[in-house]
Amino acid sequence: MAAKPIEGEQRAFMTGNEVVAWAALAAGADIMYGYPITPQNEIMHYWTRMAPRYDRGFLQTEDEISAGFTTVGGVLAGKRAFTATAGPGNVLMQEAMSMAEMMRLPTVVVVTQRGGPSTATVIYSQQELNLTCFGGNGEGLRIVYSTSSHQDLFNYTIKAFNTAWKYRFPTFVLGDGYQSKMREPVTIYDPATRGIVMEECRPMIGLPGIAGIDREPAHLRNTYNLEDELYDRLSASIKDYQAMLPEVVEWEAYAVDDAEFLVIAHGVVSRAARAAVDSLREAGIKAGYFRPITLRPFPEEALQPLAARAQRILVVESAHGQLERQVRASLYGLETPVSGYLRPGMGITPEEIIGAVQQTIRS
Repeated sequence: MAAKPIEGEQRAFMTGNEVVAWAALAAGADIMYGYPITPQNEIMHYWTRMAPRYDRGFLQTEDEISAGFTTVGGVLAGKRAFTATAGPGNVLMQEAMSMAEMMRLPTVVVVTQRGGPSTATVIYSQQELNLTCFGGNGEGLRIVYSTSSHQDLFNYTIKAFNTAWKYRFPTFVLGDGYQSKMREPVTIYDPATRGIVMEECRPMIGLPGIAGIDREPAHLRNTYNLEDELYDRLSASIKDYQAMLPEVVEWEAYAVDDAEFLVIAHGVVSRAARAAVDSLREAGIKAGYFRPITLRPFPEEALQPLAARAQRILVVESAHGQLERQVRASLYGLETPVSGYLRPGMGITPEEIIGAVQQTIRS
């Protein structure tokens, strides 16, 4: 048996795509299915370079549609399988992910956001929040982690495999092109050294014995002929999803105890938001910061009391209101004014956020 990819803990300096590949190895991923698209390409490149050393597999498919469905097939076979994509590839994978939602399959997808619509830019954006959280048809249920740093990418890629296999919902790690390409320090580690026990993966097809005699039938269906069949299936999934919320929902809050002005951001933009809050505090403005880590399920119960205490709320994002709509929906009924600093496909600096806050206060 091959040695562990990481022994103990190690300090490293690498790109975000390299971090994802190392995290998947550390998590015990068996195989990656994928198709090239910028800015996620290097996840595949690093994986294919390292995977053979540890008896792991890789299959490059003919397109992202196939990559999504082969990931579903790998999971059905009991493999800790994953894929990675961005932009138009994320669009093409939604049919497979809807199938995974219907069949309660623990697929894992890493999304490195790029600008849209269509091919647009290959650089960066936060414009895939809607697609990643709600891209499937019908009433699909999924989990979406938003990462802000390379450490997040490592931690939540590992966590995504456990969350997916524990709760049996498709799980996404939502990064971006900036994280993919930039280098920064990160601590990589063997999950066991931190007491993380990886969830057991079990095949769902090809099981021994005769279904209905030796064992219970699997009932892995994604097509239902009658309305009441579909209703019963969805009702059971919704009940399970709601029951897991307290264990899955995550957020980060900073300087919020006396915050009169609450800045909300996710992903890499939240780094600028936190820096802006520090500067605003130094200038005598009681600003606070809230970052949703799970975009779905959204941490509305954590946000609501903070928003109720604040006098103003500013949502900052590299998209045209995708996060803002989530925030407004979660705060429905509260009277705290909400405004947005929206820069679709553009990077956002702390200085820009400070200026937006000051302008909002003056208005």
